[in-house]
Amino acid sequence: MGEVPPHVAESAGWIRGVVGQLHRRLRQVDNAGILTPSQSAVLHRLLRDGPATQGELAAAEHVRQQSMAATLGVLDELGYLARTPDPADRRRVVISLSDAGRDTVRGIQQHRDEWLAHALLDELSPAELDAITRVLPLLQRVAQH
Repeated sequence: MGEVPPHVAESAGWIRGVVGQLHRRLRQVDNAGILTPSQSAVLHRLLRDGPATQGELAAAEHVRQQSMAATLGVLDELGYLARTPDPADRRRVVISLSDAGRDTVRGIQQHRDEWLAHALLDELSPAELDAITRVLPLLQRVAQH
């Protein structure tokens, strides 16, 4: 990989910091504090990626099986999950979102989007908002690298 010019390294650090700050702020907006960040992450993953086993979820979230079991237990108690036997291996259970879980995740996403839309309108001029909108495909391309 070669040497990174100082101005590019500085930009990279700034982008990372801003994206992290925005991510933390959006998590604060989540669901009035009803769900922990871990619980919210699992629900969002199941909506985005579809059904998974406990082991697959633990690996994807970089947590131990026991931690995932506790997270899934709470989400199950809240009625957000559906569990079905794995058709390929009846000893395993496949976890998916229940209708209530799907509604909850969509509600969280809508709440986040509304908060962010208001923040954009409150803080930015129309030209600034247009500038951010034009940059988004570039940031998406970098994120997919």
